[in-house]
Amino acid sequence: MKYLIVGLGNIGEEYRETRHNIGFMVLDALAKASNIVFSDGRYGATAHLSLKGQQLILLKPSTYMNLSGNAVRYWMQQEKIPLENVLIVVDDLSLPFGTLRLKGKGSDAGHNGLKHIAATLGTQNYARLRFGIGNDFPKGGQIDFVLGHFDEEAMKLMPERLEVAQEIIKSFCLAGLNNTMNQYNNK
Repeated sequence: MKYLIVGLGNIGEEYRETRHNIGFMVLDALAKASNIVFSDGRYGATAHLSLKGQQLILLKPSTYMNLSGNAVRYWMQQEKIPLENVLIVVDDLSLPFGTLRLKGKGSDAGHNGLKHIAATLGTQNYARLRFGIGNDFPKGGQIDFVLGHFDEEAMKLMPERLEVAQEIIKSFCLAGLNNTMNQYNNK
């Protein structure tokens, strides 16, 4: 069975390791741990991972955040992946830093990447792994915050949080959405 795992982020060195690019960071960590590399292709960089008979296509869209749906739709069609086998990894302002929540559907909560994916696919019923980035910013400072870099304290905790995010992705593909939510959403 095939799965499409999409890490949301923005391309370009100026966005590297910013809060908004946590989706890219999670997929980069998974690729590194699995000894696979990304190659540039249509609508993004992809890497292929075989996991206990399951085929995972990791995708880092090159469309910029606001057009992420184009990359998701293209790779779903290209690889003939059903919606229930798609997982979007996304930053979330409403969760404290490092909190990980897997959901099978939901609103875009103001996230432009999720908004475009829902508009492009015609549904909000797709799985997403929300990675909390916190919301410690002054009124009107949201854009600078999400496009800013993690502080030193967060970076110390990052390796362990990235490892748990990888475990959730693998569990999603091997044990399914509900089992994975039950196992990880209370941690």
